[in-house]
Amino acid sequence: MSDDAQTAESLIPYERWTDDALREVVIRAIELAASSGLPGEHHYYITFRTDYPGTRVPGHLKARYPQEMTVVLQHQYEGLAVDRDGGSFTVRLHFGGVPATLVVPFVALTGFADPAVRFGLRFQPTLDAVPEEPAEAEPEQPAAAAAVPEAPAQVVSLDAFRRRPARD
Repeated sequence: MSDDAQTAESLIPYERWTDDALREVVIRAIELAASSGLPGEHHYYITFRTDYPGTRVPGHLKARYPQEMTVVLQHQYEGLAVDRDGGSFTVRLHFGGVPATLVVPFVALTGFADPAVRFGLRFQPTLDAVPEEPAEAEPEQPAAAAAVPEAPAQVVSLDAFRRRPARD
């Protein structure tokens, strides 16, 4: 293929159009969950850039996830809403028992999956096309709420609960 043919192909933004069309699938899936809840065993894993302009996450989460974060919408979420005009969605989740409201622009998405039906999409947000500005941080929760420590994960061995054969 000649250089002229490669240049001509780059004049049509097929990749961006494809990403926009696939983001519409995500928007519709989130709208469904917002209006009717998640049917059956469906649940969503949504991965997004926390450093993308317009993304709003509380400061303590931004500190833990400075670039990318994955949230799960399954049983416990509140206030899920899609703002098509603003190009984002809002959801309230609990992290370590502390409620947090997230605002995520659809262009900040890097992944979407519904493991119940083995469906997934990956996106490439174009951070270089957006002027450098820090992502907005939601004001911190009052000290009493923010002071709730998140318990470390614990591994429990099931061997202690298994029946052992009687010894003679």
